[in-house]
Amino acid sequence: MAEFLSPEWITKLHTAASTDPDLAAATADIALVVEQHVGDGEDGDANGSETIYHIVFDRGTVAILTGPAEDPTVRFRQDRATAEAIARGQISAQRAFMSGRLRIGGDVQALVENSRALAALGDCFATIRADTFGSPHSS
Repeated sequence: MAEFLSPEWITKLHTAASTDPDLAAATADIALVVEQHVGDGEDGDANGSETIYHIVFDRGTVAILTGPAEDPTVRFRQDRATAEAIARGQISAQRAFMSGRLRIGGDVQALVENSRALAALGDCFATIRADTFGSPHSS
């Protein structure tokens, strides 16, 4: 089991996303880069520790890489508790945003236009989510 947000966990996400034929089909017409910032400080600010990774959707190819993107389309910033709640499926990204727990920067319209592809990404990660956090009924 890979620890949430560890380099090993990000590598597992990359492997799952880059080899999933359904995700490739769902993202065939998309060029989008989503950068994630997860900080240990309040409101997701880096308070001595921050994990940054990014997801590149490039017309059917999906890569998930550690570190910041060269030119992200959209940036998400949240604290670790919020990131984990979203990853577990306990709160949606939309609800986290509406409650101020998730901050979004960049081209927000690109998120709206590509919401189906982002949903397919979540489906692709179901096995990793179960491996990381256990079954949805365990806590």
